[in-house]
Amino acid sequence: MARKVKYRLRTPVGGLAVDLTAAQRSLTDPDAPDIQVFGKVRMALPPGGLHWKDVAWLSFGVSLNAQEIDARFPEGVKIQVIALQVPLSDYRAEVAALAMNLWLQEEFGLADNGVAAAVIASTGDYVFTWKGTGNPFSDTMA
Repeated sequence: MARKVKYRLRTPVGGLAVDLTAAQRSLTDPDAPDIQVFGKVRMALPPGGLHWKDVAWLSFGVSLNAQEIDARFPEGVKIQVIALQVPLSDYRAEVAALAMNLWLQEEFGLADNGVAAAVIASTGDYVFTWKGTGNPFSDTMA
């Protein structure tokens, strides 16, 4: 069954916001092409596709929890992304990973893993915490 999560981080200058609707599917569900994230944990995109940055950050959000999910589902599992709705004024691509992390925690009853965003009040810049990974798409991972 599809379920929606709303990730919000409100700040004095706006914030971050995204609504993610997704569903758990079996690997044999042929409805949508999918990508392998880890082991037998896969992610499928909505029929209309998504922007490449959103796909990258959503799959990173899955990867943050993939080992635990893979252990729970030895037969495999597919995370079907149904919709990613964003208000352009409150969105950065990284928020897709935060929303996916939240969705997975709620869907599978996973413990809080410390993945978060915060704002630096003096500059208005966002700081992301990625479970021990500094910059997930950097070759140095720092």
